[in-house]
Amino acid sequence: MAQIKRAIISVSDKSGIVDFSKELSLLGVELISTGGTYKLLKENGVKVQEVSEITGFPEMLDGRVKTLHPKIHAGILARRDLPAHMESIKEKGIEPIDMVVVNLYPFKQTVLKEGSTIEEIVENIDIGGPSMIRAAAKNYRSVAVLTDPDQYPAVLEQLKINKELDQPLLEKLMAEAFITTANYDAMIAGQMYKKFCTGFPKSFPIASEKVEDLRYGENPNQKAAFYKDPFTPGTSVAKAEQLHGKQLSYNNILDLDKSLDIAMDFEKPTAVVMKHTNPCGLASADTIFEAFKTSYAVDPLSAFGCVICLNRNCDIPTAEEIAKYFVEAVICPDFEPGVVDLLEKKKNIRLLRTKTPISPAQRYREFKMKKVQGGLLVQTDDDVPIDPKNLKVITKRAPTEEEIAALLFAWKLAKHVTSNAVVFVKGERAVGIGAGQMSRVDSAKIAAMKANEPTAGSVMASDAFFPFRDGVDTAAAAGVTAIIQPGGSIRDQEVIDAANEHNMAMVFTGCRVFRH
Repeated sequence: MAQIKRAIISVSDKSGIVDFSKELSLLGVELISTGGTYKLLKENGVKVQEVSEITGFPEMLDGRVKTLHPKIHAGILARRDLPAHMESIKEKGIEPIDMVVVNLYPFKQTVLKEGSTIEEIVENIDIGGPSMIRAAAKNYRSVAVLTDPDQYPAVLEQLKINKELDQPLLEKLMAEAFITTANYDAMIAGQMYKKFCTGFPKSFPIASEKVEDLRYGENPNQKAAFYKDPFTPGTSVAKAEQLHGKQLSYNNILDLDKSLDIAMDFEKPTAVVMKHTNPCGLASADTIFEAFKTSYAVDPLSAFGCVICLNRNCDIPTAEEIAKYFVEAVICPDFEPGVVDLLEKKKNIRLLRTKTPISPAQRYREFKMKKVQGGLLVQTDDDVPIDPKNLKVITKRAPTEEEIAALLFAWKLAKHVTSNAVVFVKGERAVGIGAGQMSRVDSAKIAAMKANEPTAGSVMASDAFFPFRDGVDTAAAAGVTAIIQPGGSIRDQEVIDAANEHNMAMVFTGCRVFRH
């Protein structure tokens, strides 16, 4: 238990601080404060002392040094259970500080503010605040540390009832304090490393902010939460606004993210139908209505309970078409007037708007991470753009212009499908998608099997080379006329010979696009 007789208050986020301070004062807590917080409390009639009155030393260096003083830090760090500590601070005329109420300089807000200079950003790196927070957290058995206005009510409730704070609350506040300083330092480290360094750092701090707790994870027995990176620009699920429907699930967010990832590769009106992190439909057209209708028809059986991404605003005709089906979620830049009212009739459908375009210009390349047991995998999100002029034609027959256009569309799709990936395409629409198989020929067979229309005349894309000719033979049996693949197998000639036997055109991209 900790009795709270003396508190230091220094906050950038002043939400609720006046009322909280007044309540503390009424409970007999002596208050110390700094700078703008001191001025605000004084103006609102709160009895408070300025830090310089305690330290006997004025603020200096434009406020950079004000709380970094033994009369503050010794008062926070002295262990109440050690007589030697208490005697030591008493000899120096230092009184204990039992509560630290601090939130930090607005580093994140300064980085995100348009036009901020590096000087302004660095100036908003807090030094004294984290030092006080860490000192109080280290001495948590005797000192309460508050870093968030949301903590004020629970603290006041206990003080009013018990006149002191119990150990479970002190422990919780301590843990939350170290999360606060760790995330603050991670934000600073990430921004400074990005500005001044290249490559992968020796350790990988990750700055994040909780968006919400989720109902559960991939399965109901798993707990889950959604976090966002506050510095990631561009269009993302993390920044989208939900307009209707029940809370997003863990799996919804995965599918929404993947569908956005695909849609941002296309300029024309494009619709993506996503199911279990793989697209089961993709089409571009002159209108978003045509694109959606075509993409849903690719594999309507798999599309049951899908997530849909539209890279144009959802209009009434498209909404009327969507309303015919069981759809988990729709994400698009915005909804035209009347669309939300129309789709709200479907109680559980989630409607999200990004409020920003869904286009290649809105894509932001950042490190991609996967947690593995006991470790973290980190990689760049590089994309190798395919120039039609650089495609290597390796068969006797070169692809036609129409085939090249379809092959490039197919390549954009294949790089988003789980490996081993094989996709069939006609023009600007998917025909069959074979995903996530252990052998490439099985992916080719599934792509042909899943097709909801005749596959004759389609082209094929493979995310990696064909290790044997059987994948090409399967494609030929399905009527595929041209293939795009990375190349690089020791059996490339065998595969090329198979394509020539079937009078197929084949091009190599020279790059693999596995997605595990």
